[in-house]
Amino acid sequence: MSRLVVVGAGTMGLGIAYVAAGAGYRVELVEVDPDRATAAEARLGELWDRAVRRGKLAADEAAAHRGRVTLVASLGAVAPEPDVVVEAVPERLELKRAVLRAATGLRPALLGSNTSSISIAELATGLDRPERFVGLHFFNPVWAMALLEVVVGPDTADETTAAAVALAGRLGKDPVVVRDMPGFATSRLGVALGLEAIRMVADGVADPADIDKAMVLGYRHPVGPLELTDMVGLDVRLDIARTLQAAYGDRYAPPPLLERMVADGRLGRKSGQGFYRWEGGEKR
Repeated sequence: MSRLVVVGAGTMGLGIAYVAAGAGYRVELVEVDPDRATAAEARLGELWDRAVRRGKLAADEAAAHRGRVTLVASLGAVAPEPDVVVEAVPERLELKRAVLRAATGLRPALLGSNTSSISIAELATGLDRPERFVGLHFFNPVWAMALLEVVVGPDTADETTAAAVALAGRLGKDPVVVRDMPGFATSRLGVALGLEAIRMVADGVADPADIDKAMVLGYRHPVGPLELTDMVGLDVRLDIARTLQAAYGDRYAPPPLLERMVADGRLGRKSGQGFYRWEGGEKR
């Protein structure tokens, strides 16, 4: 059975693990924080239970998927030479670099980063085999979003790009291949929309629900930019905005409202409060 390692059991990491287990991978989900690991395990259980209740999986299928995921406390506990390692830790350059350098010691056939904005070339600094490294930008919620953005760095080999596209197919994702530019294609556009929506809230243009409703009904977005910000995490969106501001200037400057909400711990769905109130992962 193929092996896929996910480093980081936050919202994106557990989503990647969930989808990979459903695609038949034996998944090792690495999380150094015991509380977060416990929360991730509980959340994964909720996802499989919900899939059974909604008739998307039979009970025995859900049990099989569940049995393919193992929570581990460190990369040191992972056996060498997995097929894929995906880094999904917070959007901070030095943290991601440290994780990726450690992951190269496992000698994976394919090494990917779930970064949504940081340069693949910068992340590849110091890697032993940068030709096997590629951006694998998944979208939240991973189990529902069809897109996988494959980001090709300057050292990424053609075979690595092909392997990433093949991985997308196995995971049931539809890939787009983009060059390594800050924000790639999706974050550069999506964050601009999200930041402007936050400025509109601060300016009193409308309340969050009506701003989102306008984009859903007027532009056929599946969810509005403020609800999406809650789902991604306001802290994640703030980190991305700062990265894009450094690359492109103050058009990506984080709105003061966003900075205040993050400072107050209002991070969106994962904290229970953002632009909306959340209970059990559901918007109220």
